[in-house]
Amino acid sequence: MPVGAEPLHNRIALLRVERGISRRDLATALGVHYQTVGYLERGEYSPSLVLALQIAEFFDVPVEAVFSRRPFPPLGS
Repeated sequence: MPVGAEPLHNRIALLRVERGISRRDLATALGVHYQTVGYLERGEYSPSLVLALQIAEFFDVPVEAVFSRRPFPPLGS
């Protein structure tokens, strides 16, 4: 990670599993390789602004519901 870069936390895996969507199906809908979805979910890759907006639109939620600069609170909190 570059100096000064902060990790980008996301809920992609949670949203995907909740809706019964495979990584391949999500990747196809977004026009990316299925491995890219895995990299995103694990925080190994930060999406472009366009891709982040596409992901939020796909799940029909605000981008802030998918991505955060701070860790998301545990479910049930």
